[in-house]
Amino acid sequence: MANFIEAKGKTREEALLNGLEQLNLSIDQVNIEEYIEKPGFLGLGKSVTVRLSVKEENSLLGAEDFLTQLFSKMGITATVVVEEDDKTVKINIVGDSSGILIGRRGETLDSIQYLTSLVVNKNKENYKKIYIDTENYRQKREDALVSLANRIAAKVSKTGRRVVLEPMNPYERRILHSTLHDHPTVMTVSEGEEPYRRVIIKKKRNNSSDNRKSM
Repeated sequence: MANFIEAKGKTREEALLNGLEQLNLSIDQVNIEEYIEKPGFLGLGKSVTVRLSVKEENSLLGAEDFLTQLFSKMGITATVVVEEDDKTVKINIVGDSSGILIGRRGETLDSIQYLTSLVVNKNKENYKKIYIDTENYRQKREDALVSLANRIAAKVSKTGRRVVLEPMNPYERRILHSTLHDHPTVMTVSEGEEPYRRVIIKKKRNNSSDNRKSM
């Protein structure tokens, strides 16, 4: 149950205004839990007490506030643009520090996305997927991985020698697997343990059961 505060006044309106002033919030940011009216001595001087609780912060504000504070601590000047629907919060970071925010192969951006997801979904019944991008990095990285997969596939088809790629996160591995899923001559498998799990591209065998196993 949400914590609440109590504020008093001679009327409901006065009590409510006193409570909003105490919280430094507007009426759309609070829940009015209860009004308690008490008569004064000998029926004179009625007083009203209102109980107010702060509404649960929505995902949009939670993400924006968290990232603004994070960037401040990192010494980064950036603007956060947030879009939200019923299932997803999409965040685009605009600023001159995109390289710092992206990090090596997007590792810093992935970490920021993970931390933001923890903040937004804390104590929430309905989970929301968090998607963070800057300078269209996600799409550029996906295009680069698709191009890489096709180049390596052509090489493996020609030489017959398998190629072991560098460790990648699950999202990037899925892009490689998806790109070559229906390739006529090569197949992909993942081997190793996180965070060193990597994709191997190798030539298919003629044995159909082996090919199915590798999907």
